[in-house]
Amino acid sequence: MKLDLKNPGDDHWQEVLPCDGSARLKSSFFSQTESDRFCSAICEEVPWSSHDLVLFGKRMTEPRLSSWIGDAGVAYTYSGVRRSPEPWTVTLAHLRIECERATGAKFNSVLANLYRSGQDSMGWHADDEPELGAEPVIASLSFGDERRFDFRHRVSGETVSVVLPHGSLLVMSGTTQTHWKHRIARTKRSVSPRVNLTYRLVLPARNDA
Repeated sequence: MKLDLKNPGDDHWQEVLPCDGSARLKSSFFSQTESDRFCSAICEEVPWSSHDLVLFGKRMTEPRLSSWIGDAGVAYTYSGVRRSPEPWTVTLAHLRIECERATGAKFNSVLANLYRSGQDSMGWHADDEPELGAEPVIASLSFGDERRFDFRHRVSGETVSVVLPHGSLLVMSGTTQTHWKHRIARTKRSVSPRVNLTYRLVLPARNDA
């Protein structure tokens, strides 16, 4: 599903992808003051931890801190590791409502990520796990220092890059996860910590395994 994003009369949504899906960005979804407040609250409330991933058959430590948060029973498997949810924090529950209002979609979980420096990253991947459905809607909020977000088309190899500022919202929908991979690359420049929240809907049928 390609979304008709809310906020009537607001023309500040930028379509990032040229084809095969949709990734629409609102650079100033929240004000500077709101973004500062949310960033501080998230860093304090979320139970951050380091997790192992299985990539190409090898187990490695994820190069960022993260936490899986959601409704009771909404487990999620990615990169070969199954995770059970932590309970909602006050701030993350509030931001879920804001994302649902903006997109018209429903979310029952969020993957919170903390990139501590430019050395923290995430390699090429797609959010295409079966429990997310064929055309998932993913609302990605960014707080803290801005980082470059890259897309790469699975067939053509075309790359598209966009900077995700403090307080921005990127909404991926339609066939984006089928046709594109994305990443946060390492950077040598000096950057402050960045918090990223990716709200998603995990289908109930996949929660009983």
